[in-house]
Amino acid sequence: MKELFSKRLKNARLLSAMSQDNLVKAMGDIVSKNAISKYEKGEMMPNSATLIQLAKALNVKPDYFFRPLGAEIEKIEFRKRSILGVKKTNAIKQQVAESVERYLEIEDLLQIKSAFVNPIKNVLISTVPDIENAVNALLKAWKLGINALPNVIEILEDKEIKVIELDADLAFDGLSGWADGSVPIIVINKNYSIERKRFTALHELGHILLNFSEALSEKEIERLCHAFAGAMLIPYETFITELGSKKRKGISIPELISIKETYGISIQAIMARAKNLEIIDEHRYVKFRKYISANREEEGLGQYKGKEHSDRFMQLVYRAASEEIISLSKAANLSNEKLAVFRDQFIAI
Repeated sequence: MKELFSKRLKNARLLSAMSQDNLVKAMGDIVSKNAISKYEKGEMMPNSATLIQLAKALNVKPDYFFRPLGAEIEKIEFRKRSILGVKKTNAIKQQVAESVERYLEIEDLLQIKSAFVNPIKNVLISTVPDIENAVNALLKAWKLGINALPNVIEILEDKEIKVIELDADLAFDGLSGWADGSVPIIVINKNYSIERKRFTALHELGHILLNFSEALSEKEIERLCHAFAGAMLIPYETFITELGSKKRKGISIPELISIKETYGISIQAIMARAKNLEIIDEHRYVKFRKYISANREEEGLGQYKGKEHSDRFMQLVYRAASEEIISLSKAANLSNEKLAVFRDQFIAI
């Protein structure tokens, strides 16, 4: 009991991005930092009054501290551009762990077994041409074709990859990792544009699927994951159809906007792909980078109108509740909502 409580307490504190000193202050100094430390080390337990105050300060229910631990999250990788501090980084990791834990719990209750398979695990990646080969093999294995992908997140979840959208600081791009050593996880920032969410999800998919040469540096791996995301959003054959196979003397902005709105890929990613495929030269790419530097969010430069979201987790919760596998109270707890709110939106027939 002490060991479970100690881990849950530390998890809740990390989730709230609090230090032990911050937690003591949030509780009105009714306990010392030394006491919090002992709780987290499993050396002692709080009394019932202190337990309630801990729950209030950390914005969790008292029974949270005694809920069995679920999935272990490992190999989490933040995008290198992230400039988050340690507290925010730990809070995001804990938020991901909590979300995945609930996701795996509802699947377990419904006796749904995850069976993720990586169809390109034997393709060794060293160069951009290797990326093109891997993408072609993956599109064929997953039967996706070479047209615009309608909903990247939904496609990934159909392939047994858990996708979590977080309401996070804009300094956070995305991350990928594994739960229980076998369940792949991709996390993206829900506050970004739909094009960026699609690209980030596929970039992180690259980290999960691609078998990189050990000779590659981290910077080179990031660059190849970028190339992978661009190739997934607009495969080689389709890209050549849109832009032509010969080296271009110039590309117009309206032309790029049309491709962006059709395939859900940013203008910046389109131009990077054109450079990778040598459709434009370095000089023209640098010229474009200077042009776009003042408008990195691409405001006024078109917008993809498709959907980029998955409702699978909530569908599973509603299914379990409607089949009376779980109570409405349990369903509300899993969906992280108040019971009254969940009950108002839940209609069983």
